[in-house]
Amino acid sequence: MKVHIIGGGNLGAAIALGMAKNGSDHQITVTRRNTANILYLEKLGVTVTTDNKHNIQEADVIILTIKPYQVDTVLAEILPVISNKTIASAVTGLSTESLQKKIGENHQAIRIMPNIAAQYAASATCITFNEKHAAEGQKLVTIFEELGTAPVIDEKLMDAATVLAASGTAFALRYIRASMQAGIEIGFDWKTALAISAQTVKGAAEMVMEEQIHPEQLIDRVTTPQGCTITGLSEMESHGFSSSLIRGIKAAVKKIKDL
Repeated sequence: MKVHIIGGGNLGAAIALGMAKNGSDHQITVTRRNTANILYLEKLGVTVTTDNKHNIQEADVIILTIKPYQVDTVLAEILPVISNKTIASAVTGLSTESLQKKIGENHQAIRIMPNIAAQYAASATCITFNEKHAAEGQKLVTIFEELGTAPVIDEKLMDAATVLAASGTAFALRYIRASMQAGIEIGFDWKTALAISAQTVKGAAEMVMEEQIHPEQLIDRVTTPQGCTITGLSEMESHGFSSSLIRGIKAAVKKIKDL
């Protein structure tokens, strides 16, 4: 497929990089006002340009990875030169219905929410679309399944997905950072502490995804009576480990809805 990504920031570049590294046959174009930071993509066969309209008429899918305030300006630029296109938006807070109204019935609006782990084919990308655009929606599912997981969810859950899947990357990284810092306090150098902490999180995630069971069942496997694990968990929970994370996620969702 010919994929045209408008907005070569962290997310847009990560999607392009993931597609290019994954060995797919997609022809990828990425646009950005200042291309200096993404010229490395050209070595992977990605077209990099400052022109949002560059070969856009030939695109099978147009992906918007831009800021909310840029949407109207970008659409005003590209809509006069395209027809019957699938436009997938990763714009925070922009509903499928609102996007469809902006682009008109001549195009198909799809809403996506990937995260920057797409560059390692490890994104949790949530996708939603109107049933009448199911065929086009499934094409997006196919694209993003190459970059990780791509569940189709209800539109009403997309704001929550933004936090759980996209912001969640930062939350998980904050845990790894804290674990690394603790590792330094108990005697490791920072590189070793980071390597152990990151691999442990990766291993825990792999177990959950492979076995498809509740995390608590896996926790039980490493938690013995009067052991160090339960002692550590009890201390963390007494200081709000789970509740603070839950509050943070809910606060982030409220922020999106307030925008």
